[in-house]
Amino acid sequence: MSFFMTMPYGMLAVMKEASSISPSALVVELLILFVGLPLAYRFSPVRIPALPLLWLVAGYGWWQLTRDPGFERSKLWNPTPLPSQLPSIVLFVVMIAVILWAGVHWLAPDLEWSFARERPRLWALVMVLYPVLSVYPQGVLYRAFFLHRYASLFTGTWAPILASALAFAFLHIIFRNSISVVLTFFGGLLFAWRYQETGSLLTSSVEHAFYGCWLFTVGLGGYFYHGVWPQPK
Repeated sequence: MSFFMTMPYGMLAVMKEASSISPSALVVELLILFVGLPLAYRFSPVRIPALPLLWLVAGYGWWQLTRDPGFERSKLWNPTPLPSQLPSIVLFVVMIAVILWAGVHWLAPDLEWSFARERPRLWALVMVLYPVLSVYPQGVLYRAFFLHRYASLFTGTWAPILASALAFAFLHIIFRNSISVVLTFFGGLLFAWRYQETGSLLTSSVEHAFYGCWLFTVGLGGYFYHGVWPQPK
């Protein structure tokens, strides 16, 4: 009895919050949000704007995180690790960017720089708005929310990171091509690891934004844009 009397109130709150959600309920929620919704969107006979739906689901994740006493709200931004992480982020981005450019240059030369060349104003707008309207909400949902909310379902360091990456890749079935799914799986591994390593959604989102903006710039953006694909059948 004395143990519970001396236990910090915050720790008791965390235990209460964690015990209030059963593992089966967490599994059901995970399947609905990260399997059911992408499948429903993919096969919906009605074209639904992707971004508002992303904001809605990410808003649910944000709400759950901010009401959970076991979650450190500072992780939703936390700029402190960014300066020390930026050199390694930029170095790796440059290496991958060269590989992606070479692939487009040799395998799909018609796509090379096509977006920036043909629609420069829209390209510039995407460079500014994409990190805010798309990258950060994805980070809230697939990094901050997923890795905290379902931590009890996965053991070890890499299992939750792998699960986050698989969920992130599965989301991209809505674009109806394998390239987006494959690339986002590897990206998802990197972004989830970065978030776990730094406790900074800002740092992870900056890295995500670098890769996403480059994909649009080099000519692969069409694989990540739902509007270019035919209506569902």
